[in-house]
Amino acid sequence: MNWSLWIRQSHRWLSMAFTLTVIANFAYRAVSGEPPSWLTYSPLPPLFLLLFSGLYLFALPYTAKGRSRVRV
Repeated sequence: MNWSLWIRQSHRWLSMAFTLTVIANFAYRAVSGEPPSWLTYSPLPPLFLLLFSGLYLFALPYTAKGRSRVRV
């Protein structure tokens, strides 16, 4: 698999993990009040990884234009 495709697929899975951790936080708060700190901070690791993979995916089209340009 291509490096860009691997990062794109990882970005999708990370977004699902992030969404599930945020839902778990809200569900815990709805049921029993303040969640433990490990649950409160559990969305942060996927969020930081999403930041880096998202920035890479954002810059990818701009860098591809420069690489595909024919130089004379």
